Amino acid sequence: MSWSFAVQPLLPLWLIVAAGVLAVVAIVPGLLRGLRGAWIRAAAAVLLFLALLDPVALREDREALPTVVAVVVDQSASQSLDGRDTATAAARADLLKRLADFRGIEVRVIEAGGPGGPAVDGTMLFGSLGTALSDVPPDRLGAVIMLTDGQVHDVPASREAFGATAPLHVLLSGHDGERDRRLVIDSAPRFGIVGEPQVVKYRVLDDGDAPGAQVRVTVTRDGNPLSTEIVTAGAPAELTVDIAHGGPNILEFEAEPLTGELTDINNRAVASIEGIRENLRVLLVSGEPHAGERTWRNLLKSDAAVDLVHFTILRPPEKQDGTPINQLSLIAFPTRELFSEKIDQFDLIVFDRYQHRGVLPILYFDNIARYVRDGGAVLIAAGPDYASDGSLWDTPLAPILPAAPPGTRTEAPFYAETTALGAKHPVTRDLPGSDSDPPRWGRWFRLVDVENPEGSVVMKGADDKPLLVLGREGEGRVALLLSDQAWLWARGFEGGGPHVDLLRRLAHWLMKEPDLEEEALRAKARGTELTIERQTMGDEAPPATVRSPTGAVETVTLAPVEPGLWRATYEAKEIGLYRIEEGDRFAFAHVGAANPREFTDARSTPDVLAPLVGASGGRIARMADADGDPDLPRIVPIRSGGTMSGSDWIGVGMTEANVLKGIVRIPLFGGYAGPAAFLALLALLILPGLTWFREGR
Repeated sequence: MSWSFAVQPLLPLWLIVAAGVLAVVAIVPGLLRGLRGAWIRAAAAVLLFLALLDPVALREDREALPTVVAVVVDQSASQSLDGRDTATAAARADLLKRLADFRGIEVRVIEAGGPGGPAVDGTMLFGSLGTALSDVPPDRLGAVIMLTDGQVHDVPASREAFGATAPLHVLLSGHDGERDRRLVIDSAPRFGIVGEPQVVKYRVLDDGDAPGAQVRVTVTRDGNPLSTEIVTAGAPAELTVDIAHGGPNILEFEAEPLTGELTDINNRAVASIEGIRENLRVLLVSGEPHAGERTWRNLLKSDAAVDLVHFTILRPPEKQDGTPINQLSLIAFPTRELFSEKIDQFDLIVFDRYQHRGVLPILYFDNIARYVRDGGAVLIAAGPDYASDGSLWDTPLAPILPAAPPGTRTEAPFYAETTALGAKHPVTRDLPGSDSDPPRWGRWFRLVDVENPEGSVVMKGADDKPLLVLGREGEGRVALLLSDQAWLWARGFEGGGPHVDLLRRLAHWLMKEPDLEEEALRAKARGTELTIERQTMGDEAPPATVRSPTGAVETVTLAPVEPGLWRATYEAKEIGLYRIEEGDRFAFAHVGAANPREFTDARSTPDVLAPLVGASGGRIARMADADGDPDLPRIVPIRSGGTMSGSDWIGVGMTEANVLKGIVRIPLFGGYAGPAAFLALLALLILPGLTWFREGR
């Protein structure tokens, strides 16, 4: 409660001042000459003027506000190491119990940096502190007490930047003298040309130990062992690796554990190098000119990533028309160079209506079969040639071809349709126009019959006969397109059809484009959301296992989104590398920064927060003793400025802030205000009467 005074003039202030001047002029001479009753008239005038000013006494009723103590609890991933979370929980309970014993203290618990917050790079405690205390005036904040391992990444540069005058006290989890080994990738290329070497630079660091130890590092590529390296801790090392294939090449480095280290989570690091084919080299051999020959040529030439070598056999050996050799303007077919010396340089060989007529010696077909088994690809775009004498089936290619021709063909209009298997296959799934019956595309009119196809029949023709058969042989792939009339779609016959989508997907599947694999597990991170996709030809996709950066394991159920494709989303709770597993397949996805600060140095340390704590007058202490028992310092309320911490105590600056609950107005001359106003009015009446009485004698 406090008192104050105010005036509320009953007349305009200028009028009261003018009357006061006249009163002074009238009364002062009498006072100077000592006239009888002059002092009584002066007192009466003063009371009259006070009454005109209407003085008011104000009584303010105020309520004291409690002192706010902010308890910031670090829930970052590094707090789960070495029992830090258990020690922090015990210290939190003990601290809150002690603070509850003090009157006039309001405790605000702020959980920061944990799985409930946004996935950011590092432990951010001060940002959460500022948000939680945005409604608290600085003079009400008595202290900030942080329960953390000391690895905080948003520490203000100064006390002024901190924005609070209260002391900052830190209770550290963990122990002194902690040791930890971590592997850091210093540089790794994001992209690399397939077949060319790339260099990854890395280091193994032993925090808390003297450098110089010999460490064994195991390197895997796409989950398969690649090499074992012996490196010196603290010294830079590098690995030269060839890019094995297009798409992500996942290199995982893992250092052997250090005895007594905090965690082996940061002993691993991953570099993902996107393999890019510099040029996809395709050899197109057309057995004879025909209406669909340019369809293949135009399609392959339109792809900037494809280097096309195209030969059309215009003059087979059996053609003898008497034209002298020196008058022929034809390029000799370089069979030996293409099919013996440089065959392994091609990513795909296409035989377009090719018929064996002695142009290629039988030995070269053996080379082609070997080329496929070693990882190459062959596409047979068959026409009547495949069902006639000289068929490629009658060459050493037969063991790698997925279907044998009985020597017949079907000549009838039909719609090319995807099979049940083809609806799941990436090559034929969701072709534009395939979602109706019959499909919304033009018909074909010729189909080569085959028997007992061994590969995957993904498209069918007349009478449900195979139209497109995909097969695998050794490390390579083979495709058999049993009609030569895809050009009808290109020409727009009966509305045309998706020839570009079909033939381009087919060619890239043969060249092992990762996005067109039948069986694949993929993971992609966008913000904090992981999207997990499973491409499969099976009827179901088993649940996927998600391993977080700290080793936590969760099972995620995938739901079908379209035939052959299953998907799930997972909200990432931590920063770092996630490993997704399903059977013998795995995928990696990284959330946040490439080298997360959370595990850059996992040791508990006072060094990061020490400058700010010292500037604020606070104290840093361990929350537990060497045996792990809680050992918190005493809490001392401080009523006025002075030292805010000691060797075994931490201080809380008690605030004197209050809030105005109400104001009571007490008029001293007007209105009903009790005895004070009555006495003032009585004096105002008596004094003029005394004046008259004095002057009348």
